[in-house]
Amino acid sequence: MHKIDIDLVEMTLDVMKYAIDRISATERKIGKPKKEEELRALVGETITEKGIGGENAFNLWKKHLSKANVPVDHPRNLAFVPASPTRAAIMFDLVTSASSIHGAYWMEGAGGIFCENEAMKWIVSLTGLPNGAFGVFTSGGTAANLSAMVTARENWRENDIYKREKGLVITSIGAHSSIKAMAKVVDVDVLLVDTEDRLEGEALQHTIDGLTEHERKRLFAVVGTGGTTNAGIIDDLDGIAAICEREHLWFHVDAAYGGGALAADSVKHLFTGIERADSITIDPHKWMFSPYDCGAIIYKRPELAKKAHSQEGSYLDIFKDEGAHGFNPSDYQIQLTRRVRGLPLWFSLATHGTDRYKEAVERGIELAQIAGKIIESKPFVELVRTPSLSCVLFRRIGWQPQDYTNWTYENHRKGFALVTPTKWKIGNTFETVSRFCFINPDTTENDIEMILDSMV
Repeated sequence: MHKIDIDLVEMTLDVMKYAIDRISATERKIGKPKKEEELRALVGETITEKGIGGENAFNLWKKHLSKANVPVDHPRNLAFVPASPTRAAIMFDLVTSASSIHGAYWMEGAGGIFCENEAMKWIVSLTGLPNGAFGVFTSGGTAANLSAMVTARENWRENDIYKREKGLVITSIGAHSSIKAMAKVVDVDVLLVDTEDRLEGEALQHTIDGLTEHERKRLFAVVGTGGTTNAGIIDDLDGIAAICEREHLWFHVDAAYGGGALAADSVKHLFTGIERADSITIDPHKWMFSPYDCGAIIYKRPELAKKAHSQEGSYLDIFKDEGAHGFNPSDYQIQLTRRVRGLPLWFSLATHGTDRYKEAVERGIELAQIAGKIIESKPFVELVRTPSLSCVLFRRIGWQPQDYTNWTYENHRKGFALVTPTKWKIGNTFETVSRFCFINPDTTENDIEMILDSMV
């Protein structure tokens, strides 16, 4: 399997041609999933005792399997939080994989980690955190949020009176689903403030004041959101920070989606207070145009993260030795084994410069404003709320929940677009509505018009 022969050379050329075609394509089909039994009927058994051969396997991928995926960078993929990695980042993702770098410790991955840290310096600079703040790249927002909460919990339990207490975290119902998932792993409880809109400092203080004495003892962290996934809403970060400082609570900001907007001068002021956070999550694979999977966790005081996450073992001692001195990413988040997933971002930033990044992020914000105006001009749709960051919530007047679902599947079946429904809380009820999330600068006004007109 590891020898070099003519078959390997030919397969390498085939793979490179595929990558070149994919990277240089200006038009792509959106793709659609198939049921497992359909794919099985098309490709048969692919894992066998003797193997089916690289050429055969690659042809099955190109002819059938690749078409059962939805490219996250299609300009009419406006569902969830899509992505739009730059071509430079995609190319260097190939280099990253081909280089076989273990990115846990400086001793093995100094060159790659150096590049990651260069990119991280830029991200940290956007947050306004004080000198000494730094971070590491993770697999995504869930791993970043988890790493932050482990750090917060361990710092809290430095005080012996909390050693046996099950921790409590406060956030809002608008927070990302990973917060509740993370809490299960860390084994802490989550108290949700009942607002899907902006979490205000006043509402947070009211919630804290309503805790029992024991609940207040268990409370160790508050999670604010810097751009909710559902609607792009930024919490009252400054107000929350003031309360956390006064109440001696860890303040974490989940800006996995919205953090990219820190690069945009037009909206950066909306994040006032993020510079007071103890930790911040940002996903470069969302609005910083990096390939999956690339998240980031940033700490105001990295030494607290190192104390919480640094692993011990006789086989790891050499990495702590002065002769292997350098920055070890595994000391600051939950993973030991890791690839240097920040390398594609570094290459893209080095290639294009940060000004181009600012322009691309601003375009996503502009597209949301354009979509809002188009929606207001059409009689059969209306805005649910004013567009925020690059998210737009809107309703098709007269539609029931199933209508949105049917419309989503019909457009997807045609290979035209992927726009999915969501829910928005109005009073005590959750209304099914539709949602745009703009990341890709290649999305056009005409794309928006065509998608909306398909609702007629």
